[in-house]
Amino acid sequence: METLTPRRLNRATLARQMLLAREKTDAVTAVERLGGMQAQEPRHPFTGLWTRLEDFRREDLHRALHGRTVVRAMMMRATLHLVSAADHAGFRAAVDPVLAAALSGRGTLTAGLDLDRLLPAAREILAEGPRDFTALRALLQERFPEANDRALGYAVRTRLPLVMVPTQDRWAFPTSADFTLAESWLGEDPREGAVPAQSRREEAPDDPVEGLVLRYLAAYGPATAADAQAWSGLRGLRAVLDRLRPRLAVFRDGKGRELFDLPGAPRPDEDVPAPARFLPDFDNLVLAHADRTRLMAEEYRPRVTTKNLRVRATFLWDGTVRGTWQAETSRRTATLRLTAFEPLPEEALAELTAEGEALLRFLEPDAAASEVRVEAA
Repeated sequence: METLTPRRLNRATLARQMLLAREKTDAVTAVERLGGMQAQEPRHPFTGLWTRLEDFRREDLHRALHGRTVVRAMMMRATLHLVSAADHAGFRAAVDPVLAAALSGRGTLTAGLDLDRLLPAAREILAEGPRDFTALRALLQERFPEANDRALGYAVRTRLPLVMVPTQDRWAFPTSADFTLAESWLGEDPREGAVPAQSRREEAPDDPVEGLVLRYLAAYGPATAADAQAWSGLRGLRAVLDRLRPRLAVFRDGKGRELFDLPGAPRPDEDVPAPARFLPDFDNLVLAHADRTRLMAEEYRPRVTTKNLRVRATFLWDGTVRGTWQAETSRRTATLRLTAFEPLPEEALAELTAEGEALLRFLEPDAAASEVRVEAA
């Protein structure tokens, strides 16, 4: 059985994530290839697509969201993601146990909620039109005065398939966006089961969890069962991978752990160059593996994921995370501040500055001036 080095795993993952070279494809296809994109805040997926796609424009994702071919909804790890409309039902069916566990994990706050009464009531309210959660909680509180309003809202978020309604805001969603029923927006009932992505419909298995695991490997492999669990929030995926084993390629890492992958997936050589790239906050690249040493040194992990679970925006050089970044605008000057984890060679500084200036032009096209600053951690 072949052993894959961390650098070989790095290049394989970067290839799947469209980070070895910008690719010319549309936003919907890219979101599918990435296995969805975490979308905790509206701007982040726009930045994530810009860094991966050739000639990506903000309008491209706006068009997909308003055309209902991409949606923003709770998915993997019970967090907001962008997924394609074709993937929505299958992904939602697969991660339903994660969403159920998120609700039960709130303990006494949500204990005793009568979901058999609550969910039909919420469905009835949302059938009348989209609502933000402040309005929805208030209406539910009228019907369930004995329940905590936050508990009512969280129960609906996790147990009722909803999508967020896009607007003409710069990044497609306001701070407090309206939600609506997924079946109303997409013309489907996500409770029915898996609906594979159109481009993969023939090869997708009937079981939605198996389908999700295969999509994970396509986007992030080669990977262990623990890696797939870290990305999805699901448990027991070793048994799923064992069922899929006859159709998978199997490798080992330097610690002897089994790595699973799709047989025809790209696994470039170690010496394939990797350009400087900027990833947004909460990018799945830095969240999708239990063992993240293929992407960053273990000692840097706490600098990326904070104690309050914030995942900072990062930059890559030679394929690995070398620091974090922030963009700000003051008096029409856009500034990109890079905080490097260790001193960077001149070559890296030149590449990151050029890429950073292009990023500022995308994020702040109306700025009169721009500046990239590199600071030590």
